[in-house]
Formats: sequence, C-alpha cells, structure tokens
Amino acid sequence: MMFKSLFDCMHEILDQIIVEYPAAIGARREELEEQLLALKEMSDQYLEQWILFEEKMASVVKSIEGESSAEWLHHGLASETFRRGQGYYKLFMFEQAIKEFEQLVEQYGDFLVARLYLAMGYLQKGDLDEASRHLNLIVPLTENKKFLAVSYNALGCIQAKKGNIEQAAEYFQKAIDLDPTYEDPSTNLELCGKDHEGLQFGMTVI
Repeated sequence: MMFKSLFDCMHEILDQIIVEYPAAIGARREELEEQLLALKEMSDQYLEQWILFEEKMASVVKSIEGESSAEWLHHGLASETFRRGQGYYKLFMFEQAIKEFEQLVEQYGDFLVARLYLAMGYLQKGDLDEASRHLNLIVPLTENKKFLAVSYNALGCIQAKKGNIEQAAEYFQKAIDLDPTYEDPSTNLELCGKDHEGLQFGMTVI
C-alpha cells in the first residue's frame, strides 16, 4: 500500500506541473522545474531497482523451473489473475493480492504457487490461523525442497508469533535442512523467542 500512496503522490505533483507550467514565470517556474527534476530522479531510481529485482527474480525462477517441478509448470501461472496477484503482493498490497489468489485456489486447487502466495498474504496481514491452514495444505502435496523450505519457515514464524518457541524452532530447522542456501530460517532460529518483529518470511524463491 505504501507504494501506491507514493505513486499517487507523484502523479498528483506531475499533474500539477502539467497544468501550471505553461503559464508559470519567474520563481514559480523554477520551482516547478525543480519538482520535475526531483520526480525524474525518483522515477529513475525506482526503475533501476525494479530492473534489478526482475533480473534476480528471473534467475531464481529459471533455476527452479530447471528442476521440472510440477508446481512451476502449472498453467495458472500464465493467467492475468496470477499476474495481478503477484503484482499486488510485490507492492505490499496484501489485501488485494489475497483476493486474486483466493480466486485462483478456488479455481485450481492444485495450484500450489498461488496457495503459497495466499498463505504469505495472510501471514503479512497477521491472520496467522488462515496462513497456517493454507501452508499445512501445501506441505503434503509437494517434494520441491525450496518450496517446502519457504513453507516450513513461514510455519515457524507463525508458531513463534504464537509463543510456541519449541515448535517454531523445529520448523526453522526443517527449512534449513531442506535448503541451506535459504537464509531466512537461520536468521529466525537465532531470533526465536527474542524478537518476533524481526522474523523473516520473504518469498525469496517465488
């Protein structure tokens, strides 16, 4: 949601510049030019970061697709609903993302990528029980180690937030054993019982 607010503000300022600039003179014209330059610098910065993000995302997805995992070959990945949901999630608009992924899992019960996004959306929103329900539906249906590692790490975060430290630690250790390159569960295992606000449950393999 914070990105939407930011871009709404940028659009508002740019619209104001478009309206005022043709008739502006003197100090006001210079002020509008400075605002336009600032907007351009912000736009370039976000574009650069987005390109880096997309390159990293493409690399990770390619490596996972190389495993020929059924989760990554689901035809739902090509749907407009999935792309919208993924976009909302990346922009931290979790409520909107949940609505899109709910539609997908209702239509495709075996679409585990969508269900994992849905679970993470609920976790980000603080609905621990609903997040846990979807994660527990995923775990018995896949053998993909990266996929399972993300799921177990998220389950560990849920248990840690509920104060079930021993259970949380077990989940984090499972995630570490499944994918030692996935850093979040190692961080969480150290934080377990100390700092629930610092728990990491990013979708780093999606």
